[in-house]
Amino acid sequence: MSHQSYELKAEARERVGKGSARAIRRNGKVPAVIYGEKDAPLSITLPYKEVSMKIFGGGFLTTIATIDVDGKKIQVLPKDYQLDPVRDFVMHVDFLRIGKGTVVTVNVPVHFINEETAPGIKRGGVLNVVRHEVEFTCPATAIPDYIEVDLDGMDIGDSAHISAVKLPAGVEPTITDRDFTIATIAAPAGLKSEESEAEEGAEEEAEVEEKEGEGEE
Repeated sequence: MSHQSYELKAEARERVGKGSARAIRRNGKVPAVIYGEKDAPLSITLPYKEVSMKIFGGGFLTTIATIDVDGKKIQVLPKDYQLDPVRDFVMHVDFLRIGKGTVVTVNVPVHFINEETAPGIKRGGVLNVVRHEVEFTCPATAIPDYIEVDLDGMDIGDSAHISAVKLPAGVEPTITDRDFTIATIAAPAGLKSEESEAEEGAEEEAEVEEKEGEGEE
């Protein structure tokens, strides 16, 4: 289920600061920092090409990596990265050290299955995705690549909630106070206007009846 773990070779960074970060980037490397697990943050440099391939290859923030810093291997989870806003150039990466029981908060993509068998879709309904990804807390060693939402049997007006999703052990949504919606099947635009007009008409009739009833007392 998970993306393959991988290893990156890094060098410890002595000098830290804007000037040195620029020099590092000029040399085809990316400045990065490893923090967490009660150890002091460790500033490192990584080969630019390998890091950018991992970032743009998908699953970067949900895949554990091993960073070999001058021979010492450290298990990490990428927590964040900064891109140059103009050129999509990787400027900096933050890694979180992973210990035995490290629990992390991650955004996991949602995959939908049985869309073609859902009655609502067959009738021309539209899948309206409320959340393309869901935030979970889970063990760092058991991050799901995605969660699966089954649309089988769903009709127009039906919603898929988080409670309908089978989650792996230890994976829990960060929103705990409600059974939130992941997607709904909405009526197609043409049908919607006819239905809502019919509903509005019915509501007006009901109002007229109520007023007539009041006058009779």
